[in-house]
Amino acid sequence: MESIVELKNISFSAQDRKIVQGVSIEFAEGKTTAIVGPSGGGKSTVLKLAAGLLVPNQGEILYKGKNVALMNRAENLEFRRESAFVFQDSALWANQNLNQILELPLRVHYPQMDRKERTQRIKEVTAEVGYRKDLDIRPSRLSMGEQKLIAFARAMLCNPELLYLDEWTESLDETSGDRLISIVRRKQKEGVSILFVCHDMRIIKILADFVVVIVDGKVSFQATKEQVVNDPELSNYLRMGMAL
Repeated sequence: MESIVELKNISFSAQDRKIVQGVSIEFAEGKTTAIVGPSGGGKSTVLKLAAGLLVPNQGEILYKGKNVALMNRAENLEFRRESAFVFQDSALWANQNLNQILELPLRVHYPQMDRKERTQRIKEVTAEVGYRKDLDIRPSRLSMGEQKLIAFARAMLCNPELLYLDEWTESLDETSGDRLISIVRRKQKEGVSILFVCHDMRIIKILADFVVVIVDGKVSFQATKEQVVNDPELSNYLRMGMAL
C-alpha cells in the first residue's frame, strides 16, 4: 500500500520541552487514519508536523516521497493546493471578513478564477457545511461552532486530495457534526486521504481505517480499526487513553 505522507524518526521540541520523540508513521494513500491519545500527549503536534506546518528538530517528513523541507516554491505550492487543514481553534483571521477568508485559497491556488466563479464556489461550499448567515462579517461575530463550519468550508474549497482534521467536530451540535462527518465520508469514497485527531470513539468507528495512538510524544501502538474494535483489551486501552 502506497503512503501519501511519511514521518521518519521525527522529533520536535518547543520552549525546551520535548513534545514529539522519534515518531515514525506511514499514512496510507486513499485511507483514513485516526490519531488519538491523552490530552497533551502530542497528537495535534504530530498532525501539524505531518502537514508541514511545524518544522521538526530531527527527522524527515515526506509527501508523495518528497521531503517537504527540501521542496522548491512550486512543489510547496502544489503540496498546499493538494492538502487542507482544519484547526482545532478554527484559525480564522480576525481582521478579515468571512468572504475574504474564504476567497484567499481560491485566489492563491486558482488565480484564473474570476470573482463570479469564486463567489459561486464559496456559496456552494458554505451551503454544503450548513452555514447560511452573512459572509461580510468578521469571525468575532460567530459562535465557536459557526467558526468551525467556516474553517471546514475553507478546507473544502480547493477539493483537497489530503485532508488534515484536528478535533473538527468540537463545539458543534449533533446535527452540524453529523453533516461534516457525512461530507468526510463522501470524500473517503472519492479517494481522499484523511488524517484526523479525535476523542470520539463513535467517529473513529465510523471513519477510521487505521488508528495511531500517541502517548507522551511517542507512538504507543498502531493498528487497523478492525483490530481495535475486535480486541476488547485494545478498545479499553484506547478509551482509557483518550479519557486522560
